[in-house]
Amino acid sequence: MNSSAGIKVSDIAYARVAVPDLDLAQQFLTDFGLIALERTQDKLFLRGTGASHHIYIAEQADEPRLIAFGFRAGSEEDLARAACLPDAESAVEPTGEPGGGQRVRLREPNGYGIEIVHDIQSLPPLEVHQQKVNSAQAPLARKGELFRLPRAQLPVLRIAHGIIVTPKLRETSRWFEENLGFIASDVIYAGSQDNIIGYFDRCDCGPEYVDHHTLGLFDFGGQTGMHHISFEVADIDAVMAGHYYLKQLDRYEHRWGVGRHTSGSQVFDYWADPWGRVHERWADSDRLNRDSGSLLLSVDALDSQWGETQPESFMQAVP
Repeated sequence: MNSSAGIKVSDIAYARVAVPDLDLAQQFLTDFGLIALERTQDKLFLRGTGASHHIYIAEQADEPRLIAFGFRAGSEEDLARAACLPDAESAVEPTGEPGGGQRVRLREPNGYGIEIVHDIQSLPPLEVHQQKVNSAQAPLARKGELFRLPRAQLPVLRIAHGIIVTPKLRETSRWFEENLGFIASDVIYAGSQDNIIGYFDRCDCGPEYVDHHTLGLFDFGGQTGMHHISFEVADIDAVMAGHYYLKQLDRYEHRWGVGRHTSGSQVFDYWADPWGRVHERWADSDRLNRDSGSLLLSVDALDSQWGETQPESFMQAVP
């Protein structure tokens, strides 16, 4: 195989974002359900309840912006191959950050950093409050057990995907496909079927079932920016309880939800951080593998199956 051939990443690892105020960022992110892990003079590392060491890095800066998304390489060999890609900006190097591990830094067509990482330390997962739910199919799933939720924010499990808005849609899609092995789950068109405005892409892990999408790419009228960062929570009750927890705090702007997506099928809820960056909490996504194929869907698929209609303001991107 050619040394510059692409690799196949296995999942998203973290988001790296610039914030003007680390204290304010920490308050929002912990209110949202992330868990502060380590803080230095200029960086904040946060985890979820899963085994990943950290899933979010906030860096002190003058202006808020997305710095990079990190993705997991499947092996040391893949990491070495990533360093041979045409858009690599580093050799294999130590991360130099909590959790250790190694990385290769790339640059995608819109100028955002892409960090391919391997061998970052894992942590013991944290216990998550989750009860079985009675249903018509299993009416005694929690027989004799009262259903009670903690009166606190229910934490996120893991980072799940990132969405980028770009006027270079096809170029960017090809870049992620050819370099990182992404495959389309849903291709979104507006009007005629040849007017493609977006892709929901999943990782290619062969026969293993993965999230419906780990990456989203959209063209919303020439904008360039980050659309949102997404996190999985334990279940639908965690989505709903988290929604009302954030609502009663009355500190943050609610953007959309609660509803159930058509594309991906998640039960979702979206909130903006103090600088307008949107963060999603969700549960119950579709899971696909390499053989699941892809769908060509109308832009109507961006609305929800139930819940409020998507507000026009939701289509805006931020740096």
